Amino acid sequence: MLVVMQPHAGQPEIDAVIEKIRSLGLTAHPIPGAQRVAIGITGNKGGLEPELFTTLPGVADAIRVSQPFKLVSREVKEEDTVIDVGGVPLGGTALAVMAGPCSVESRGQLLEAAHAVKAAGARFLRGGAFKPRTSPYEFQGLGEEGLKLLAAAREETGLKVVTEVMDVEHLDMVADYADVLQIGARNMQNYSLLRQLGRVRRPILLKRGPSATIKEWLMAAEYVVSEGNYQVALCERGIRTFETMTRNTLDLNAVPILKALTHLPVIVDPSHGIGLRAHVPAMARAGIAAGADGIIVEVHPRPEKALSDGQQSLTPAEFDELMRQVRVIAGAVGRGV
Repeated sequence: MLVVMQPHAGQPEIDAVIEKIRSLGLTAHPIPGAQRVAIGITGNKGGLEPELFTTLPGVADAIRVSQPFKLVSREVKEEDTVIDVGGVPLGGTALAVMAGPCSVESRGQLLEAAHAVKAAGARFLRGGAFKPRTSPYEFQGLGEEGLKLLAAAREETGLKVVTEVMDVEHLDMVADYADVLQIGARNMQNYSLLRQLGRVRRPILLKRGPSATIKEWLMAAEYVVSEGNYQVALCERGIRTFETMTRNTLDLNAVPILKALTHLPVIVDPSHGIGLRAHVPAMARAGIAAGADGIIVEVHPRPEKALSDGQQSLTPAEFDELMRQVRVIAGAVGRGV
């Protein structure tokens, strides 16, 4: 259920509703809006009667939420969520552009990539310090040393750092260095990790699992939000289908569907979505045209020598050209970069 407060309702009225919810053994989730506060309710096994709340001072309405993903539903919050990442918006009218190498390999490699993507217009630096790989014999990342290099690149360029956290064991360490915590596709339904992410005060970029439905993906986001962290963005990175000509099948259908179902920002990953360098720009352009709030793109100074995902990484020159195209398409759909 969603309790919608009147526009003039003050903190005492809001607190009284929260206390009423708690007295019923339920959890209250205050959600500030542009005009008024709404309070989501979770923990109830059955339906609640609206009259429990509509008689309280300052309450405008009590609405049953039909979706199983309560707090991330647009029924609960009509306006889009905009996440403030240290002064850089994630969501809203400005497209969030995240770019950088799949893996942090060395100081020189990372700084070269960071300066290149910043010059092209990116505001976020992506790079993996911990790399979950299909084979245990492939490069697994530099670990904390990679995190330190990402922090150094942020200090030198001003870019915000997006990097993956693989498990609860390393969560606090990664949170100490990163501005945005990325949850990889393999961990989308790692529920113990998702619950812990709900208790940290860092924005989360939640990638879709390779075989996950949109509903399952939104329920994974609900795990994080239900624990108190409302700073969640969703990342479409391609799903597994019968097609073998591409690495994955980038589900651009998901973008407008998500924009209708949820208030959370939606990011598209064209690099993993298609897995072929020559076609990454086309998928990036398509994602923006479909209504995505941003893109996350792999960029490496020398893709042919990359220790991971070189086949889908753009060169700095290719990324610069993509950004030129992105600005044109963004303008056509009423967005900026």
